[in-house]
Amino acid sequence: MNKLSEISVLNKVNIPSDLRDLSIEQLTTLCSDLRRFIIDELCENPGHFGSSLGTVELTVALHYVFNTPYDRLVWDVGHQAYSHKILTGRKERFHTNRQFGGLSGFPNPEESEYDSFIAGHASNSISAALGMAVAANIKKENRHVVAIIGDGSMTGGLAFEGLNNASSQPNDMLIILNDNDMAIDNNVGGLRDYLVKMTTSAAYNRVRNDVYQKFKRGNLISDKGKNLILRFNNSLKSLLTKQQNIFEGFNIRYFGPTDGHNLEELIRILQNIKDMKGPKILHLHTIKGKGYKPAELSATEWHAPGKFNKDTGERIKISRKDQPQLYQDVFGHTLVELAEKDQRIIGVTPAMPSGCSMTYMMKDFPDRAFDVGIAEAHSVTFSAGMAKEGLIPFCNIYSSFMQRAYDQVIHDVALQRLHTILCLDRAGLVGEDGPTHHGEFDFAYMRCIPNLTIASPYDEHYLRHLMYTATYGNDGPFVIRYPRGQGELRDWEIEMKILEIGKGRKLKEGKDLAVLSIGPIGNAAAAAVEIAEKEGFSIAHYDMIFLKPIDGDLLKEVADNFTNVMTIENGVIKGGLGSAVLEYFSENKCDNIHVTRVGIEDEFVTHGSIKMLNKLCKLDAEGLSERMLQVLSK
Repeated sequence: MNKLSEISVLNKVNIPSDLRDLSIEQLTTLCSDLRRFIIDELCENPGHFGSSLGTVELTVALHYVFNTPYDRLVWDVGHQAYSHKILTGRKERFHTNRQFGGLSGFPNPEESEYDSFIAGHASNSISAALGMAVAANIKKENRHVVAIIGDGSMTGGLAFEGLNNASSQPNDMLIILNDNDMAIDNNVGGLRDYLVKMTTSAAYNRVRNDVYQKFKRGNLISDKGKNLILRFNNSLKSLLTKQQNIFEGFNIRYFGPTDGHNLEELIRILQNIKDMKGPKILHLHTIKGKGYKPAELSATEWHAPGKFNKDTGERIKISRKDQPQLYQDVFGHTLVELAEKDQRIIGVTPAMPSGCSMTYMMKDFPDRAFDVGIAEAHSVTFSAGMAKEGLIPFCNIYSSFMQRAYDQVIHDVALQRLHTILCLDRAGLVGEDGPTHHGEFDFAYMRCIPNLTIASPYDEHYLRHLMYTATYGNDGPFVIRYPRGQGELRDWEIEMKILEIGKGRKLKEGKDLAVLSIGPIGNAAAAAVEIAEKEGFSIAHYDMIFLKPIDGDLLKEVADNFTNVMTIENGVIKGGLGSAVLEYFSENKCDNIHVTRVGIEDEFVTHGSIKMLNKLCKLDAEGLSERMLQVLSK
């Protein structure tokens, strides 16, 4: 590749073993090369920018010190791992990152043996690494296991569950906390730096072990008393620094915080602590966007900035003049509009205020809008608690992340029939982030829960109507799911109205085939109907609006007038709209109807543009019309 021709060290490194013979000076140059390479690539092919720039030195140090892939590196979310991908045999293909047929944007074991565990959702690294470390212990393998967690992932409940279990299982796991300003621990300057050097030095730990062995030989301590030594060490540090930290409370040896961009020091520390027995945590301070000044100054904006001019830092924004609004922006503006008139309305999101446009509510009503961090389960129960006290929370979570709060939806919301409005953004196929982020399961996993009302808007007008209906036409839990990206209409600001719950609508008359769609995919279905009717057929089209309760009167009308029915949904066909329609026809003994279900098949869909993925799954107008003609030709 041309981008490698002027890079002095990176073009010589193809796999991690290549960098283990380099000097510190060469490794430092390699870090500069990696930053330049990432900036050059991502300015043209967008991806997660700031986080990966912040972990360059850490990635180089890890692959230098540890024998990967035999030693396991478990990344927490792939935002941090672009340097890892580049150093592990994928730099020549990195220009295909997040593109259809190219590299995944996240670590994936199917892509490389260096990717030890999938890393699309946050907070799973400690639990996965602990499992690997315990397995190594059981199998008597001399294998190091490292969990790299950061970029907000420590706020996830699963991370704390892993920490809580780490000290109770036999393991030698190392946890690296990549703290890019999460304020878990304050830096106290020279004394803390001194303690980092002391407690990670080989000499210190030899003395510490000698003391422990002498206590043991003198029968002053048993193996069961190891935690006493650990607590004594932690108490000494707490006394000297006048601080305590949560990790030592879990009986995990703690080192840090230290500078995550000091490569030589990182290598020294990792070499000193890697063979220590028992679980341990190394706390690093890093700068998100390190090495690219605009990203350093505005970490949120440069998390995934899209295309940009690498020389000026100017982001290349797509003009939306005279274009439909994004669905998330319609949600955000409508929420503010509702909140202006009703003091009970609250906004809640788990670490996605920009992505779901909760920022508008936060700006206008900062005391009634909450970003609770990467904590989806908490966000749902937090909302339920407010609903129990008479408020009306709009809890906005990406569809794929709502999977992480499933029990809370059942136990804390639905069981108590609480007036909580769950807005599932990024429903359906979401594009370049791929199978870890596609919101394809929500219809199926929500439909089986009692007391839920589940709906999806055909367009922005119906998104507004459903938000209004969920607030004033309903007093229980209400789920609204809508897709990522641009909507259908330019004139979205219409007066809102209450819809009759459980009622769909007929969009078009027909006699040969009844098409039942739900949500914005109905627009592709409408275009498909036009294409198919050019072959001389007559096709009726219904917008179901509600998955639950489903419109029985509409389905009876369809059963009385059609033998061929097609259901269309942007979700898995197992358990969604198609399944609901089949259940209705079966329960009502509508025996002479042939139902064709169209949706996402029983498989995980790869990454690529939404347009490409809809074409792949035959969910675009051309693919849908082809399916209609296949049914009609029979």
